[in-house]
Amino acid sequence: MMLQAVLLPVFVMVALTFGLLFYMGNVRVGTLKRGEVKVRDVALRQPNWPERATKASMAYHNQLELPLLFYVLVILALFTKQADLLFVLLSWVFVTLRVLHALIIVTSNRIQHRFGVFAASVLVLLIMWIIFAIRILTAI
Repeated sequence: MMLQAVLLPVFVMVALTFGLLFYMGNVRVGTLKRGEVKVRDVALRQPNWPERATKASMAYHNQLELPLLFYVLVILALFTKQADLLFVLLSWVFVTLRVLHALIIVTSNRIQHRFGVFAASVLVLLIMWIIFAIRILTAI
């Protein structure tokens, strides 16, 4: 499999993470400038941000949790030459679900929708790890 095909979903995940970071920063700065919250009320990570800023923060921080296992798997799959078409397709499904998850958080934040998409992304990543582990452990 071409290196670009394997890494493109990773680049999208990284872009999503940075995009959410800049979005969160923009929302927070705007909130502070408008006086909706005082610096002293959030300086030590107190949960005093308004809803929109809290949603942006949640969406960003979620990209630093589960996707870590995706990044590690991509590195291992490349290193062990296990990144095939199935791996790339599942990567795109995972990344698409992560983008949807972030969009749900920063918009409606409906728990039932958010959880469904999150659970689907967990399942896809788990399947990727199982396939990878089986291939590595059964290689002769």
